[in-house]
Amino acid sequence: MTDLEYGRRRQLLSVRGHSVAWVPPLLLLVGIVLLDFNTSERFRIVGWIVLVPGTAAAICGMWTTAAFAGLAVVTYVAVDSAWPDQYRAGLGDFVLVALGGLMAVMASAVRLRKERQTLHIQDIAETTRRTVLRPLPPRWAGLDQAGVYLAADVEARVGGDFYDIQPGPHGTRVLVGDVQGKGLGAVETAAALLGTFREAGYHEKDLATVAERLEIRILRHRRHTTALGRDDGDRFATAVLIGFPEDPYPTIGVVNFGHEAPLAVGPGGVGELPSGDGLPLGLCDLVGGLPPVRRVPLAADETLLLVTDGVSEARDRFGAFYPLARDIADAVAADPGLAEPRHLVRRVRDGVLRHSGGRLGDDTTAFAVRRIQEAAGEDGEEGRLRS
Repeated sequence: MTDLEYGRRRQLLSVRGHSVAWVPPLLLLVGIVLLDFNTSERFRIVGWIVLVPGTAAAICGMWTTAAFAGLAVVTYVAVDSAWPDQYRAGLGDFVLVALGGLMAVMASAVRLRKERQTLHIQDIAETTRRTVLRPLPPRWAGLDQAGVYLAADVEARVGGDFYDIQPGPHGTRVLVGDVQGKGLGAVETAAALLGTFREAGYHEKDLATVAERLEIRILRHRRHTTALGRDDGDRFATAVLIGFPEDPYPTIGVVNFGHEAPLAVGPGGVGELPSGDGLPLGLCDLVGGLPPVRRVPLAADETLLLVTDGVSEARDRFGAFYPLARDIADAVAADPGLAEPRHLVRRVRDGVLRHSGGRLGDDTTAFAVRRIQEAAGEDGEEGRLRS
């Protein structure tokens, strides 16, 4: 086990960086000994000391478990010998304690091997996630940005949600989306779309052309997976493509591929941008064309909040959906500083986890962007009005 893996395993039972995993089995050992000495000869519980190495096997390392197994045997002999011959637990309980300690050591070794395998898988998944969702500077391409991503599969920590920012000579483009389905197939599709977005978002002047390139890419990707004999040839993705002009105009371009409508969060409250009637990427041929580019006003002091359906479809134990817009509106009214991207996505994350009790039914992403104030022009009040 590497130092990093060992450090991760110790985090849950540590105080100021020092492991305290040995404390519970030690307290159990002391408690059994005290109870045995303070009960009558008719109620001998020293044999229960077999629970000590078993407890250590669940939370301690193998060598610590072995130490507790040996200590349990020595303690059993010492405590049992202190009683008169006719009241001793005898050889039977001694064999039980000795065999229990040996099995605890073996169980500890198996658990640690499984932990190493799990941590290795998590490292691979984390590397994959960081490759698909590349790290973004907090202030980049004229935008303040922040994002949170929570995978429904907490072990894998990777799914089909994606987002990115691509600056270029024609302004800054933002893409947020959610690939239908889960697993590596969804990750592959997300990676294919992001690769096309990063190229087309930089080179193409018209936002409509970028949207067209994304639609073509997912169709090509589907044909490729079908040729490989895989059963995900009908995969699609909802997405929102946003274009921030190079100059600080008070409008942005929005192409919505069947995704959740973005929210504009600012001092004037929370407004929903037009969602449009576009179909998801990969299905646009069903209506004979792509969704239109809509020009939407956005004030300089407004933050654009984009989420995936893991947020909007989060349910509490009564089946009620998470009221995103209302929750954000109440929070910003109480503290306008929450409209900043980093505070806003944390509020969404905490709100979803609180509402759902930590039980996520789908991958959950919240992404917020706002023009850097120093680079923004003077916008009118129209940016706070939504159709």
